[in-house]
Amino acid sequence: MTQITEFAAFSDGPTGGNPAGVLVAPVLLPRGEMQSTARRLGHSETVFAAPDGEGWTVRYFAPEAEVAFCGHATIALGARLGELHGPGTYALSLRDGAITVETRAEGDLWAATLVSPPTRSAPLEAGETKALLDLFALAADDLDPRIPPSRAHGGVDHAVLALRDCARLAAMAYDFAAGRDLMRRMDVVTVSLIRADGPARFDARNAFAAGSVVEDPATGAAAAALGGLLVDLGWPGLVEGGTFDVAQGEDMGMPSRLRVEVTGTSGASVRVSGTARRL
Repeated sequence: MTQITEFAAFSDGPTGGNPAGVLVAPVLLPRGEMQSTARRLGHSETVFAAPDGEGWTVRYFAPEAEVAFCGHATIALGARLGELHGPGTYALSLRDGAITVETRAEGDLWAATLVSPPTRSAPLEAGETKALLDLFALAADDLDPRIPPSRAHGGVDHAVLALRDCARLAAMAYDFAAGRDLMRRMDVVTVSLIRADGPARFDARNAFAAGSVVEDPATGAAAAALGGLLVDLGWPGLVEGGTFDVAQGEDMGMPSRLRVEVTGTSGASVRVSGTARRL
């Protein structure tokens, strides 16, 4: 088998980031082998890629199931393709669409930018919001009214709850089995708890029970979905395009940094950038 490599994507320089397994091979493994490899590695996602004409066929697997898109694994894949083939822009054919990842060397790290699938958002149903508040032991008064509870898509669906207070974000806890069942019923990949620290910086925590992981240290797909949601809401500084930063993983001891760039056009793709370090 071609060598499996591991990167921590969206690292804070030489520390932190979200680990992902990467396997670049002449052909994709059979589906069952990709699933068993992801389960054995135990990362929130492992990405598999094989050449396809001038681009690459790509699949993502969490320990228990395939996922349509994963941001941090895409950044990790960009780093590996950079190692193998040099800096550049790589076309990726996913299960449900096509994206690109741009990569360049940055000292001992690789810096990469993914261009997400198209985005969309909608308010959560009242029953879904109540179920999520109950799951995380939150009250309606804990929510930031500027960003209503939403379902946001940037390749996969995420539930988004914006909190007023950083202490409530830091105290995130939930029953794992109940969270897994709720996320699967809602058909969301993660629940993204965020807090706006000014108009251009957000703190985030992402519960990923649907993928059998309590929490993700960095979630590029959720960052892309958040970018699309903020554009839909007319967030200050993003109406005509702009950037914002997401800090994630602090409470896990895995500090992660994501830079998000939006065009200001509702439904457009979003650029999410970060560095990746070898594990």
